Amino acid sequence: MKNTTRSSKPSSGRKYGSNRAQEGTRTEKRESRATAWNKEKKTAKPVRKSGKEAAADSREGIRLNKYIANSGLCSRREADTYISTGLVSINDKIITELGTKVYPDDIVKFNGETIRNEEKVYIVMNKPKDFVTTVSDPHAKDTVVGLVKNKCSARVFPVGRLDKATTGVLLLTNDGDMADKLMHPSYEKKKIYHVFLNKRLKGTDMAALLNGITLEDGFIKADSISYVDNDETQVGVEIHSGRNRIIRRMFEHLGYKIKKLDRVYFAGLTKKNLRRGQWRFLTKDEIAMLKMGSYE
Repeated sequence: MKNTTRSSKPSSGRKYGSNRAQEGTRTEKRESRATAWNKEKKTAKPVRKSGKEAAADSREGIRLNKYIANSGLCSRREADTYISTGLVSINDKIITELGTKVYPDDIVKFNGETIRNEEKVYIVMNKPKDFVTTVSDPHAKDTVVGLVKNKCSARVFPVGRLDKATTGVLLLTNDGDMADKLMHPSYEKKKIYHVFLNKRLKGTDMAALLNGITLEDGFIKADSISYVDNDETQVGVEIHSGRNRIIRRMFEHLGYKIKKLDRVYFAGLTKKNLRRGQWRFLTKDEIAMLKMGSYE
């Protein structure tokens, strides 16, 4: 039979009882502290966070130039210019620092007028002569935006620039992201112009435009060029560059003056069935084409 040996060390009941008493005291202290903390929490006045701080708890906010572009005022690149020149404010404070974030409770203003996000709108226009493609020139009497103002509640802006004397296809939208994609030099969207010259275009000069010439801002060439209806004073020019006044400068470089300049194609869009000054909303298929970039 197996013997079970018990420890001969006497049990210390008093010490055991003392440990329990100490544990009970610690428990009471913890409960007392918890009760006091809960009581303080209920009676203390809540600290109200600012709109910006509260929004930061749930999201990081968006860049100011993107917010402005989404409002339909302009593209992101143009928004950076407006910010730098002090035309934009957040909560009545002028902002000039690029990269500033906007949060849901913020009030953003451009030239003192509050701007907000809008439903995306896309318009193609046959731009008339003597109308400017800007939304920021207070001295401009006739603007392309003014032509759509009474029938389009959204604040749209022209994608790219056509100078005052140039007519033809123009896209207007409040989709800043799409505008940036269409205007950015790296994308180089296809454009076709009908050019009316003050004299016949020589064959050697036509070849020069195809081979390339060097202007003050660098090398440039036409992708294709041809006479229109066998009239050597009229040419069709296809080009992908988006540089400022590029068609006029190319011909001026060779000693020609442009009497009339008409853009007939831009990023898959034409002015078909639109008289000068007329415009229409793009179809769903056309919008999809622009968003997917399924055009030259």
